[in-house]
Amino acid sequence: MTTKRDFLVGSAAAVAAAAFGARSAAAAGKVPVLGLIFPPLNRGVPEEGVAMYGDKLKFVVTGLGVERMTPDGFEAVLPKIPAAAEKLAAAGAEAIELTGTSLTFYKGEPFNQKLRETVTKASGLKATTMSNGVIDGLKAVGAKRVAVATAYNDEVNERLHAFLIEHGLEPLVVKGLGIEAMTDVDKVTQNDLIEFGARVRATAPDADSLLVSCGGFRTLEIIAPLEAKTGVPVISSMPHGLWAGARLVGMSGAAPGYGKLLSRGG
Repeated sequence: MTTKRDFLVGSAAAVAAAAFGARSAAAAGKVPVLGLIFPPLNRGVPEEGVAMYGDKLKFVVTGLGVERMTPDGFEAVLPKIPAAAEKLAAAGAEAIELTGTSLTFYKGEPFNQKLRETVTKASGLKATTMSNGVIDGLKAVGAKRVAVATAYNDEVNERLHAFLIEHGLEPLVVKGLGIEAMTDVDKVTQNDLIEFGARVRATAPDADSLLVSCGGFRTLEIIAPLEAKTGVPVISSMPHGLWAGARLVGMSGAAPGYGKLLSRGG
């Protein structure tokens, strides 16, 4: 026979289980939060991220103050990275991406790895970089021989060439627009990028993929048209960096309609 005490204990256990289930359900429905460290000082929430994920992913952002996309320009802001990571952790980030493709590849993969470790040490959170995003994207589409269209000058292009080789990729051509000042990136239109990307791809007919490198370029909407124009998968800094960040917080990364990889998510 059930005693009053047994009944009360059982009831308490049932209430606790129900409360736990409610908390679990709430947690399951929680919107993940991705922290982004941007090279520019006052970059807001990325419009491409909102277009890709809407209200399914929240962004918290901060900036470093890079003024020129050159090795000297990058060196000047490196000491600011730990504080930026701490700031994002305090703002509720669950993982952090250090954006800026050239900022993260310019000294090779060992340094790129060191940057990830710096962010994690300062924040206590998982971290990735925009360079990891494009590398992961290229490998996800099976890229081996890559045509590369960039914003950069020749020195930075040479460093990207070496970085791609470090990751087992063969850059058949790396061609840049020679941009150094961050403020000049916004002057390049999406039509400019489609035509430039197509020209670069045409100079390397054996390329099986095209990389458009510069996180400041707005490229999300041109991925599918550029794939149609060139006949190869296109990986680009901001969209595929955000794809990698979304995956870091447990999402699939899928953003249908924006090229081959984003349409399938991984």
